Amino acid sequence: MIFLWIEVALAIPVALLTWKFLWQWYKQTPLRNVPGPPSPSFFIGNIGQLLHPLRAWKFHDEIVKKYGRIVRVGGFFGDTMLYVSDPRVLHHVLLRDKHYFEESEAFLVLSDYLLKGLLSSSGDVHRRHRKLLNPAFSGNSMRYPAPIFQRVTHELRNLLTAKVEKGKTEVDMMAWMTRLSLELIGQGGLGYSFDALNERSTNRYGAAVKNLVPTLANVAIFNQTIPMVSWWPSFNKLVSIVDVMDETTQEVFKHKKAALAKGDNALIHQIGEGRDIMSILLKASLAASEEDRMSDTEMLGQMNVLTFAAMDTTTSALSRIFLALAQHPDAQAKLRAELREAQMGGQDLTFDELNNLPYLEAVTRETLRLYPPFPIITRTTTEDVVLPVASPMIAADGSNMSELHIAKNTEIIISILAVNRDPGIWGPDASEWKPERWLSPLPASLSNAAIPGVYSNT
Repeated sequence: MIFLWIEVALAIPVALLTWKFLWQWYKQTPLRNVPGPPSPSFFIGNIGQLLHPLRAWKFHDEIVKKYGRIVRVGGFFGDTMLYVSDPRVLHHVLLRDKHYFEESEAFLVLSDYLLKGLLSSSGDVHRRHRKLLNPAFSGNSMRYPAPIFQRVTHELRNLLTAKVEKGKTEVDMMAWMTRLSLELIGQGGLGYSFDALNERSTNRYGAAVKNLVPTLANVAIFNQTIPMVSWWPSFNKLVSIVDVMDETTQEVFKHKKAALAKGDNALIHQIGEGRDIMSILLKASLAASEEDRMSDTEMLGQMNVLTFAAMDTTTSALSRIFLALAQHPDAQAKLRAELREAQMGGQDLTFDELNNLPYLEAVTRETLRLYPPFPIITRTTTEDVVLPVASPMIAADGSNMSELHIAKNTEIIISILAVNRDPGIWGPDASEWKPERWLSPLPASLSNAAIPGVYSNT
């Protein structure tokens, strides 16, 4: 009898592995004719090259130049993924047929474990969250935290001025942008000060948010079996990070709800003065119908998502802008002149005045185009789909392909980086940082591409 149980115990994993490989073979069949780089590893495919901290962007550029806008790349355990920057495919995936393309299972499992917010929700829950969040991020609502952002930015300006007044000194701008981003989202987003601009302060929450992505990357390969790897050091570190984030957001949320219960006068005396994003969101949720209202757990998730998403993206964008301006002193001088002219009266600029500075807008757009904070996003097909392409692609066997046949559960990597640097869309100078491109009519190829995004590029 014991031998029978041993045989069954051995047969189950063998059957599961066989099913997995057969399923992957079935998924790969429609993609075999899509060109792509060789996979250096059965276990991680091209993932290591796509996500390498130093050489990833170079690899992205190389595969697009060599294989085109649609590339077959290797995933975990022999899986096949699609790397896409074709504008017509993106239009279908992100807009027209988006109901066939959900967040990848790996992302949802990890995000659901960490944060029950907009990024980790899908389907009806996602739509319900977005319904409440859209007004909080409308142009009108963004006017409210603008004075808070200016106050925090002035504080940093004074700190940096004091550092350089004594003579030449080296300033780690990325470190300061990280601190600034945390304090901006703390005060303007949550109505809470992390005291991030205090050099003597070591903020546990800020450190946790900063370490979240690297730690997530270390455990991503085990996303389907999280409960089974609780002994792994990286997983334990992830749990510690989540605990710190949860502890802080619980405290902030408790004070925010207590102030809201006392009325607007109590909110006005908080750091965000009742104008921070979470105060607006809380009011909107309480005013919503019972079925649209967010639970406390969902609200806490939104707080973590807001901080996590805003901190990294803002740090990246600001750091890239300062680097680009340092590398292009003529652009720096032009931007400084525009800002000084706008501030002739010495007063802070209003939200509308800031939005009406064309060169500031051009510098921001161009930096986000060339250096997107999120260079790739992923989606997974929920059904077998057939997608048209913007122009026929050369298949691996030399034939022309005018459409893509993609099997259910295929992961698609959407390359924002490649779209933003595509010469066929942006022109031959696509790889150059040129804010002036936004001050004159953009090429027809860009409007024809109909790229989804706030700036048609992010």
